[in-house]
Amino acid sequence: MIPYGRQAIGQDDIDAVVAVLKSDFLTQGPRIEAFEQAVAAWLAPDSPGGRPLYAAAANSATSVLHLACMALEVGPGDLVWTCANSFAASSNCALYCGAQVDFIDIDPATLNISVAALSAKLAQAKATGTLPKVVIPVDFGGLSAPLREIRALADDYGFAIVEDASHAVGTVYEGLKTGAHGLADITVFSFHPVKIITTAEGGMAITHDARLAHRLARLRTHGITREPGELEQPDTGGWFYEQQALGYNYRLTDLQAALGLSQLARIDNFIAARHRVRDFYREALADLVGAGKLLLAPEDGVRGASALHLYTVQVLPAAGRSRRRVYDALRADGIGVNVHYIPIYWHPYYRRLGFQRGLCPAAEAYYEQAISIPMHPALTQAELDHVAAALHRALA
Repeated sequence: MIPYGRQAIGQDDIDAVVAVLKSDFLTQGPRIEAFEQAVAAWLAPDSPGGRPLYAAAANSATSVLHLACMALEVGPGDLVWTCANSFAASSNCALYCGAQVDFIDIDPATLNISVAALSAKLAQAKATGTLPKVVIPVDFGGLSAPLREIRALADDYGFAIVEDASHAVGTVYEGLKTGAHGLADITVFSFHPVKIITTAEGGMAITHDARLAHRLARLRTHGITREPGELEQPDTGGWFYEQQALGYNYRLTDLQAALGLSQLARIDNFIAARHRVRDFYREALADLVGAGKLLLAPEDGVRGASALHLYTVQVLPAAGRSRRRVYDALRADGIGVNVHYIPIYWHPYYRRLGFQRGLCPAAEAYYEQAISIPMHPALTQAELDHVAAALHRALA
């Protein structure tokens, strides 16, 4: 089965992890800080005005989203909005804090949050006194959400931005790497195996705000500090520490950080390989697009370049067959296609919260037609040819 996504592990990665296994620290050691510093240094040249960047690693992007909401003091009585076309973690993070969530529809041209829909919902919310404390735009598939416009709305309406860039490590927006441009208060990366680089499981928060960075780092480790200058009680010895907030054990291990450091050294190669796969699909599937049977993933556009975590196609009505039939045919042909995403509020948990179908029509229409086809750096030409031929057979 050709998977829709998978990790690319080389000997350098293996050697890096083995070196940690032979070291004194498997966790809470020096590789974690080294990984954070390496990511911050990789982003730093794109930071406007040379503003300092801070990175805080954790055991998953889901954990980082939760930490981001906590660092922004989201709690009961607060509202958090996010995009309907995403994984449930993009909204669950607010519920973990006791807040309420709501969803914004997508722009069908980009599959990202619609600025028009967000703007209209904000105007309505201002009139009713129900403005959100945080908005979480999602960089779907690796293409950046319209952060410039969302930042302008945030400044007008007074909400914070947590950019869910789980798909977008290495994405470029307005000439700057995602996480470096500073348009979001906190940017969240994922290092799951199907993402651009991997730490097996893991995530990272990026911020230009030293105060937020401090909160993120403390909350991921039980809310505990050992720093002498932060202690509220007398220091009674070298063993002394204080829990000053209700945090979590969301730490990344040194094993994972070592893998991430090794992977980061090859990120440009990974992204270039993904772009070659995208270019192949554009050419090999052009006749299906021309026949009105298939719609390919959004183009990069003039304001950015996608890191291409996902490559989605949409089976159009002119194909004369359902998305399910095409999906099943591709699976039967040995291609591990998937679907990203079921609108979050369609899930039973959210329906029990009162959400109903019809809330975000564009996201729902996209979902009904979407299939994610293989997109990862390890794809061979023979595998790509097989994917293209299978799509042609499924849509013949």
